[in-house]
Amino acid sequence: MKDRILELIAEQFHVDVNDLDEDTSFMDDLNVDSIELLELVMSIEDEFDLEISDEVLENLETVGDVLDYIDNQEIQ
Repeated sequence: MKDRILELIAEQFHVDVNDLDEDTSFMDDLNVDSIELLELVMSIEDEFDLEISDEVLENLETVGDVLDYIDNQEIQ
């Protein structure tokens, strides 16, 4: 699942998946704005049949934040 999330992020922001790690910042490293991040979240929601709240969205700053969130949803 982690690999698929990384693929989605790489596709969405036109970067090589090998350039992503958990510390990659959406704003600082990928120059992603809030609309682009929302589009990523919508892709993840569709892919994994999840709903990510606006509150959670505001706290997704790094690739690791997304991976941790999805991991926690899988456990519940």
